[in-house]
Amino acid sequence: MNKKQKKVLYRIIISTVLFAAAWVVGGLVKLPLWLEAVIYLIPYFVIGYDILKKAGKGILKRQIFDENFLMAIATVGAMVLGEFREGVAVMLFYQIGELFQSYAVGKSRRSIAALMDIRPDYANIMKDGELVRVSPDEVPAGSEIIINPGEKIPIDGIIVNGSTTLNTGALTGESVPREVCAGDEVISGCVNMTGVITVRTTKEFGESTVSKILELVENSSMKKSRSENFITRFARYYTPAVCGGALLLAVLPPLASLLMKADPNWQSWIIRALTFLVISCPCALVISIPLSFFGGIGCASANGILVKGSNYLEALAGTRYIVFDKTGTLTKGVFEVTGIYPADGFSDDELIYYAAHAESGSSHPISVSLKNSYGKKTELSRVSGIEEIAGHGVVAVVDGKKVGAGNLKLMDMLGIKAESEHNEGTGVYVAVGGKYAGCITISDVVKPTARKAIEGLKARGIKKTVMLTGDSRKAADKIAAEIGIDTVKSELLPADKVAEVEKLLEEKQPKERLAFVGDGINDAPVLSRADVGIAMGAMGSDAAIEAADIVLMDDDPDKISLAMRIALNTLCIVRENIVFALAVKLICLVLGALGIANMWIAIFADVGVMVIAVINAVRALKIKS
Repeated sequence: MNKKQKKVLYRIIISTVLFAAAWVVGGLVKLPLWLEAVIYLIPYFVIGYDILKKAGKGILKRQIFDENFLMAIATVGAMVLGEFREGVAVMLFYQIGELFQSYAVGKSRRSIAALMDIRPDYANIMKDGELVRVSPDEVPAGSEIIINPGEKIPIDGIIVNGSTTLNTGALTGESVPREVCAGDEVISGCVNMTGVITVRTTKEFGESTVSKILELVENSSMKKSRSENFITRFARYYTPAVCGGALLLAVLPPLASLLMKADPNWQSWIIRALTFLVISCPCALVISIPLSFFGGIGCASANGILVKGSNYLEALAGTRYIVFDKTGTLTKGVFEVTGIYPADGFSDDELIYYAAHAESGSSHPISVSLKNSYGKKTELSRVSGIEEIAGHGVVAVVDGKKVGAGNLKLMDMLGIKAESEHNEGTGVYVAVGGKYAGCITISDVVKPTARKAIEGLKARGIKKTVMLTGDSRKAADKIAAEIGIDTVKSELLPADKVAEVEKLLEEKQPKERLAFVGDGINDAPVLSRADVGIAMGAMGSDAAIEAADIVLMDDDPDKISLAMRIALNTLCIVRENIVFALAVKLICLVLGALGIANMWIAIFADVGVMVIAVINAVRALKIKS
């Protein structure tokens, strides 16, 4: 508990003791009315002076209709009518409920703050041969910083010296440490666990991952869901309406009795009206709904899923169509050799040897994958006359033999007939010394969790999964069949992707939502156009992350299914609280108007319902992957 909460707790304890003492004394001794009022007013003012003060300020500012006003009117009215016990009890239990709610909100905030405690306090730089701590804001891009074991990486960059193990849990929600060495990219917010590393910064602190994450979390509460907006509008009209209803309940029946020349029984009807006011207080709804969404966003953050606002969490729960980019989203975006098919007279090792050496002068991803598959350092002394032919491939002399490595167009140009075609990926056809040597197939590797992600999404009510890619039709179809995608559109330009999403948006029902998942700069327009844009945060481009509504910090597509589970659970809790609170209040309002419900039932209808709703809202923090 913080100091403010402890102060309220002490007041509750003191007021409870004084209230109990007044009750006992009043039960044992017949006191004059003025003295009975005094002994009950003491605990009343101890526990309720701040509520009365807030109500007074609200009246002066012409912001009358809030829960403080309702509590003040109800309790002051009860005290004036001589219902001292009820007046003190309402204020006492209301403050107990407020303390509980404050503690619950504080606990959820602390949970999120602990999970998101990734802001680095300093950066280490070398000045005149000494290690100096400076503010991360003062470090320009391109500087070299040193991170010791146990310290947070303050700014995104590339390791230039050293190797270590990183704890990425605060960013991704993953407990498995990541091994990194010179040449690897590292992002701010990770904790260096084992070795000393030197990092050359690639961004300024304000543009680094940690700053972007903190900005997203801090701003998420600004974007309210439809449910929250509904409750805000509802309370704006509801509170004045019930105040008017209570006034009519206090005045009309007695006036009607007077007209009929019967006993007006003013006190009884005024007590009913005050009971009506206590019951009607909308605290349960006003507090629990935002708390539910806050808990859902915090739960998502704990699992490496950053949601930029509760409106996007609500939209995700209503998503029925999900559209994926391929490369970097469902696949790793890294080419690997997936098949070696030598022709007669050549072995697997010979085929990859000639192909890797012919491609030794190129940095193209396909060339890199061939060299990685060879597994040894290419000997440049064995290679000469390298010639890259745009759109065809490479021709070089390896060990005195002319070698061609490329597509079928290159084979045709060299006058060599390929003996077979392979459609499982990108085919690199190789000719050695004027003879066809074989084919090496290279494919973009599917992420291990991609198939599980698609299955999980369909289990959560997704009606249609679509993959949009600029890749070839054969490669796209192969990936889609492997992971279970329903529809594939290939060989698309960025503008074509937007057009395809537009078609799907027209196809879906009005209440259904469409989500797009991507990672590249070319995906930014589609991420903005979709109802929910989801970006890959670890390797995704800044443009995609900026345009997206939800960011997956570890690029795991299976986290989309988890995000949907969190969203659906949060919306379920919100609906439960709305239905429960309104139903109980409606029943109690009717009973209060009829004189069946007394002030004690009113206390339950207000404080009890609020406590139950808040406990239910805190459940939104509990989902784990």
